Amino acid sequence: MPLVEIRDVTKTFSRDAERIDVFNGLSMEIEQGSFTALMGPSGSGKSTLLNLIAGLDRPTSGTVTVGGAVVSGMSPAELATWRARNVGFVFQQFNLLPVLTAYQNVELPLLLTRLSKKERDERIRIALGVVGLDDRLRHYPRQLSGGQEQRVAIARAIVADPTLVLLDEPTGQLDAKSSQEVLSLLSRLNAEFGKTIIIVTHDPHAAARARRQLHLEKGTFVEQAMAAGAPA
Repeated sequence: MPLVEIRDVTKTFSRDAERIDVFNGLSMEIEQGSFTALMGPSGSGKSTLLNLIAGLDRPTSGTVTVGGAVVSGMSPAELATWRARNVGFVFQQFNLLPVLTAYQNVELPLLLTRLSKKERDERIRIALGVVGLDDRLRHYPRQLSGGQEQRVAIARAIVADPTLVLLDEPTGQLDAKSSQEVLSLLSRLNAEFGKTIIIVTHDPHAAARARRQLHLEKGTFVEQAMAAGAPA
């Protein structure tokens, strides 16, 4: 069974008196353990689709199912609990809280769980170690480079050991060196830790790290060939 199933999804927005149809009967599947890049022009619905999968937005009609759970049918309270356990989301702007240290930012998702302080501490240190920032626990976002901030955001996304990690333009604000470091980290999370990863990107270098590329054009997916050099 696929991890993510999108079935006949429509999504409509209203802007003043204008109706905007983003998706009209979209269907797709994402396999567990895959690394997928969503590409396409601005306004094609890439970020909207990511938000639908994460339960941050609802389809106008159709169903979104993740791991057998019908996300599109959950109440807000159910969604919050489900998301905390199953989805790690990395936003385009990082969304780190400037008054909190790297350690405290990564701890935030765990505050919604019943883990003890000792268990939270262990998970936080493991997550920051995985992203190579175990020596930056007490640093604030302003004391970190852009690439380090992004890695803290990724550590926060994986600290609860979610099944699915979603990233919106993970290299959009980074220089070339930091971008490669983040992409290598994502490849490692996929290959070594078995995380299912979906990234939205305009960057062909980022997309080339994925095992599968999907191109959104006017609300319709066109699957691209497997990226050169990507593992089978």
